[in-house]
Amino acid sequence: MQMPLLTKFAAALAVSISLMTGAAGALGQAMAQDTGSAAGPPVTSFDLANGMKVVVIEDHRAPVVTHMVWYKVGAADEVAGKSGIAHLLEHLLFKGTDKAAPGEFSKIVAINGGSENAFTTSDYTAYHQRIARDRLGLLMTYEADRMTGLKLTQADVETERQIVLEERASRTDSRPGALIAEQRSAALYLNHPYGRPTIGWEHEVKALTLDDITAFYRRYYMPANAVLVVAGDVTPDEVRRLAEDTYGKVANPAPLAELDLVRRRPSEPPPIAARRVEMTDPRAGATRITRTYLVPSYGTAATGEGEGLALLAEILGGDSTARLYRRLVVGRALGVDAGAYFRGVRLDSGEFTIYAVLAPGAEIKTLETALDDIVKDIAENGVTEAELARAKTSVVSAAIYARDSQVHLARGFGSALTTGVTVEQTRAWPDTVKAATATDVVAAARAWLRAERSVTGTLRPAPEGGRS
Repeated sequence: MQMPLLTKFAAALAVSISLMTGAAGALGQAMAQDTGSAAGPPVTSFDLANGMKVVVIEDHRAPVVTHMVWYKVGAADEVAGKSGIAHLLEHLLFKGTDKAAPGEFSKIVAINGGSENAFTTSDYTAYHQRIARDRLGLLMTYEADRMTGLKLTQADVETERQIVLEERASRTDSRPGALIAEQRSAALYLNHPYGRPTIGWEHEVKALTLDDITAFYRRYYMPANAVLVVAGDVTPDEVRRLAEDTYGKVANPAPLAELDLVRRRPSEPPPIAARRVEMTDPRAGATRITRTYLVPSYGTAATGEGEGLALLAEILGGDSTARLYRRLVVGRALGVDAGAYFRGVRLDSGEFTIYAVLAPGAEIKTLETALDDIVKDIAENGVTEAELARAKTSVVSAAIYARDSQVHLARGFGSALTTGVTVEQTRAWPDTVKAATATDVVAAARAWLRAERSVTGTLRPAPEGGRS
């Protein structure tokens, strides 16, 4: 019989409340603080003795906190042939430990008026909750417990496997756009594991075993491979004491100096040929063309490259005033929609995507040629100062508006720190965007938006009766 929830963690709750309301102490030499207001709210970072990175973002507008634990592991870290294991483990982390029954953590969050969620990408897995500030220590107690204390059974695996397969069926297999995006990604990467879907290939998810999942969990879930981000009505001193009393007591599988934390992934060879994928599906609706280029990420880009790519995406396709929409939709009526975006928050390579939806009566070949001409025009003739200024305003404004959300603040720093970007770089990003020049934008177009670096996907409606 399980011990009652609030009895089991009564001591942890008492410690939580006392620490949150106690007097502040010294931060220690390991902590670095930046309290400048121009770049956003005060952000403090430090490391626990077991190697866990901690980031504190102060936001005292309401007595609530957002608590996130990020693990430096995602779908791109899976062993070949075992796709989907990172995402399946995310589901399984809500099962029990020796101290907490299955679902107990979720119940305590709900009982205390909080909310929770989790997500997996190619580069990281994150778990987060939002709750009243005086319950932060209780969250940490539960989250620290499942960091290394997870207890799984074959029945657990089978239950969550079925949920994941149903998720794949509803979110990918039943959506033509998701299916061709999956195929386009697989074609873009010849060798790097970014080509595998985060949710996994169905036949490989079906073959994952309890031993596979347990080994993956023990390999990657540990304090030294994790980042804690707390945003909200807290001080660095409070978070430090709570973190040391919970996460600080979790041991790594080996001494810190002996741990192998290097993320070894196959590298992508230099692309030498443009690639295409084509699909027809009766559920597709309008014909759509999407081209994705292999480009640097923020973590791998040279100075000015990441900012140049971000601004280039805004100039090409940020809104209805951008070049793609104005020329393809408004000017020539070749499309009913068009846009562009830069996916740069990644550990290894980034992706730059442009797309257009064919207008009734227009020809797909004409649309694609026009799209090519717009990209070529920027590479050859540059951008105007008005376009650059408008793009900077849009990009920087979005970053500033995001500061109004604790969740966005926490997510921004967590995704940065798990993909090779520092706290300082994250805080300085709006200023680096402002400092970018038209030369940076044009250089990005010339260097990276080249045909041999791309995969073009075409999705067309098909007659009822099948997909080809």
